Amino acid sequence: MYIDWTYIVLVLPAVLFAAWANQHVNSTYRKYQHQYSRRGITGAQAARYVLDVNGLSNIRIEHISGSLTDHFDPSTNTVRLSDGVYNNTSTAALGIACHEVGHALQHATGYAPIRLRTAIVPITSFGSRLATPLLLVGLILGSFSYIFTYVAYAGVLCFALSTFFQLVTLPTEFNASKRAIRAIEVNHFLDGEELVGTRKVLTAAALTYVAALAVSLTQLIRFLIILNRRRR
Repeated sequence: MYIDWTYIVLVLPAVLFAAWANQHVNSTYRKYQHQYSRRGITGAQAARYVLDVNGLSNIRIEHISGSLTDHFDPSTNTVRLSDGVYNNTSTAALGIACHEVGHALQHATGYAPIRLRTAIVPITSFGSRLATPLLLVGLILGSFSYIFTYVAYAGVLCFALSTFFQLVTLPTEFNASKRAIRAIEVNHFLDGEELVGTRKVLTAAALTYVAALAVSLTQLIRFLIILNRRRR
């Protein structure tokens, strides 16, 4: 029986880390979803206020169904807040709402990483669709002719684009969380004790992006190792 040690040694630890990160963000969110702010400000109200004081009254705030489905849509200038955030006054809700506003501020101020991420979305989307087919064709047919190995390398290159996207995503997410904490502090939405919960929720969310990059990067290294073995 064939055992893929490259997967076990490289990718599996990253996959387990990603599974833990997802579980951690969900459990942290559930915990601080019930820690309500003393001022009673909802996620939607906090988001609206921060947008307005930054001259972004043109950006709309909408409710979206689901859990942790919050996001900023730059194509429509809309911050969408989920069921547990829009009308919720918890420390978790305020942190997530202000985080999404942080992304809106990034676009408004021309924050370089978010501009780069937006610019490469079409390329990475196209590359991610081609990566697996090219890799499979290259690896299967490479045993008949070495020329097909180059097809597999093309697949690795396409996969690398998605890894690069994950890498660029990190600074945008960390910066959005930093902007969120600053907005909450400056506008006194939460006191010091309540802010601890918000920080923990945003830190847990950030770990999921670190884990996604780890999985993508280790998978990329694994593909390169496999192809280099074929060359020999």
